[in-house]
Amino acid sequence: MRISLTLERSYSNDLSIMVDALRASATITTALQSFNIIRPVKDIKDAVELAKELNAILAGERDGAKIEGFDVGNSPLDIKELGGDVLVLTTTNGTRILESMSAKVLIGSFLNASAVAQRAVELARNHIEIVMAGVNGKFVIEDFLGAGEIISHLKDHELDEMAQAALMASSDKYMVDKAVKNSQSAVKLGALGLGKDVQYSLKRNIYNTVPIYKDGIIKALK
Repeated sequence: MRISLTLERSYSNDLSIMVDALRASATITTALQSFNIIRPVKDIKDAVELAKELNAILAGERDGAKIEGFDVGNSPLDIKELGGDVLVLTTTNGTRILESMSAKVLIGSFLNASAVAQRAVELARNHIEIVMAGVNGKFVIEDFLGAGEIISHLKDHELDEMAQAALMASSDKYMVDKAVKNSQSAVKLGALGLGKDVQYSLKRNIYNTVPIYKDGIIKALK
């Protein structure tokens, strides 16, 4: 099995894993503990209209901050306290990236790294592509290290050079946590009073839930 790592753009026609470590991947994985489906939406206006139509909980952020008028932001800890049939979610990066992916798409994070790696191997034909969401098209260290955590459960496969680098970078848990907590994204979230989201998003393998995105809907893979 070939394992490749890319930033923002997806090239695979086989299976892709989207990683937006702070915080969309963690939020989606957590939300599926108490919601049946998630509808990721790119635009704020479309998200508002869809939530009204579906009588759904409306969640979202721009530049880390909760969108005015929404029920909740992109906070896995806040969403953990909610539940229902449908969650409509719009985020700055993660939900935008999903719309551009055409292969089978899973969603991975530190929270479910082992489970998503295992299911990816089961579902892929010969290629697993891990796609870092980044921030506005730019590399961010938390997605690189989150991808590395997933790759650590795929290390017996054929890794491209970027995947090898992520694996090596993620091998020291203490250094990973330190790097993520001091990242620009984490500092911004801390300034917004959301530092606990960062700590939570760094928890390893607390869920076996594997979100799958298909036809505009995210569900837990059965």
